[in-house]
Amino acid sequence: MQRSNHLGLRLGFCLTALAGLGGCASLPNAGPSAGDVAQQAAVDSVQRYEIVDLDPQTVALANHGGVGSLAAHFRDYRRTAEPVIGVGDFVSVTIWEASAGGLFSAPLISQQVSAGSNSATIPEQAVGRDGAITVPYAGRVHVAGRTTRAVQGDIEHALEGKAIQPQVLVNVMRAISNTVTVGGEVAAGARIPLSVNGDRLLDVIAAAGGVRAPVNETFVELSRGSATSRVPLARVVADPKENIYLRPNDVVTLVRDPQTFLAYGATGRNAEIPFEADGINLAQALAKAGGLDDNRSDPQGVFIFRYEPEQVARALRPDSPLIVPGRATPIVYRLNLSDPNSLFVEQNFRIANRDLIYVSNAPFTEVEKVMSVVTGTLSTASSAASVAGTAATIK
Repeated sequence: MQRSNHLGLRLGFCLTALAGLGGCASLPNAGPSAGDVAQQAAVDSVQRYEIVDLDPQTVALANHGGVGSLAAHFRDYRRTAEPVIGVGDFVSVTIWEASAGGLFSAPLISQQVSAGSNSATIPEQAVGRDGAITVPYAGRVHVAGRTTRAVQGDIEHALEGKAIQPQVLVNVMRAISNTVTVGGEVAAGARIPLSVNGDRLLDVIAAAGGVRAPVNETFVELSRGSATSRVPLARVVADPKENIYLRPNDVVTLVRDPQTFLAYGATGRNAEIPFEADGINLAQALAKAGGLDDNRSDPQGVFIFRYEPEQVARALRPDSPLIVPGRATPIVYRLNLSDPNSLFVEQNFRIANRDLIYVSNAPFTEVEKVMSVVTGTLSTASSAASVAGTAATIK
């Protein structure tokens, strides 16, 4: 009788443990399995994200987009036009006369001797909102939108018959209208005047003292009128086409944005990891994350979660219902590392800033967890049954 009770108690504990297997979904886990990622792309007929398998074709499409281009955005490859005088510029005018005794020259002491210079310099003055400056005996002279050579001719014409064969030199002492504003991560933010020869983006950055942050962490934001474009400074340095000519009133802002990605799941290191380089590929990113965990990772479950711009999403999935003009599309890239060819693919796939790399657990890992729970429960049940049997024997 006692032996029967003992076996019954053990059986009861075993049945309780087996019933607990129905709750395996509540076992601790780092994230979804590879199957879950695929199955839950659409829930209740509602698309949540697109899954794209990585191969040479999709890698080429993904790498082609996502990075801005100043040359493509502004489409202006011309050298800057010759600077003209603008409202707010500070202008100086110097006038020479052929001999002494004129309006702008020293008086003549005798027919052979002059008291001094035959020239006079009018103090620099700002161009008014009417676009003009004042020149003695010439009145208001319109200068805005004109070159210094043209203004010189107008002043000489206005002084004819008043001055002695006047010759005029006009200088822009402080240019306000023909400048580019540079700010952000530069040594000395300022308004940089554009030269007659024309200035490219890197010329202006150098004139502002250069960048303070590492090149691979710095982005250039160029605003021209109502348009703004952002590109990595490293791309401007590497591609001469991106080093475009600037225009008056352009605003250049250098922004420091350290490039990082998130490693998550069955990797050797779960963390936010900086690139520490001018771009990295998927193979390098996985290496930085400590590689795949041999004890629990699923080589068929390597995913990159990313929001792609509209043009990239359309190239990858032209008919996707998730594509909305002007909005990013959630894309999950999937790589099967059990295929040897994928080792080449991952070397060509470029990681983007804020990418999330997720490696799922292998299926056997979940089985091990279940078996661990069952083994622990059966062990507890066996111990409890033994204690119950011993108590019954004592009675």
